[in-house]
Amino acid sequence: MTQHVSEVMTSAPATVEPQASVTAVARMMRDQDVGAVLVTEGERLRGLVSDRDLVVRALAEGGDPNRTTVAEACSEDLVTVGPDDDLTLVVQVMREHAVRRVPVVDDDQHAVGIVSLGDLAIERDPESALGDISAAKPNQ
Repeated sequence: MTQHVSEVMTSAPATVEPQASVTAVARMMRDQDVGAVLVTEGERLRGLVSDRDLVVRALAEGGDPNRTTVAEACSEDLVTVGPDDDLTLVVQVMREHAVRRVPVVDDDQHAVGIVSLGDLAIERDPESALGDISAAKPNQ
């Protein structure tokens, strides 16, 4: 049976405006227990920032996290999928682009969700190490 992205994605993903500080985004990630936040301008998707992006593109460069904006740290060259796309397409996109998370957008390019490698592991191979770890309660 064909499965669609909408069946496994996280709906209503965490979003932030491009001018938000790296510190504010890091706190948002901590408080919402997420590893990635979508960067939106109005309702339009502009980028994605992961916890790794914050470390590699902002902190490791020696910038002041209170003054460095998320726009300076986010990935802007995104690949996206739609909520009605087949899960096979998401797997293919992740492999081709070596990404762990893919934003889900509607026809107007508004962010409606995000699907992660962990989401796919839980759905497709829940007994795998990744599926098991992804389904586990957060370690705070």
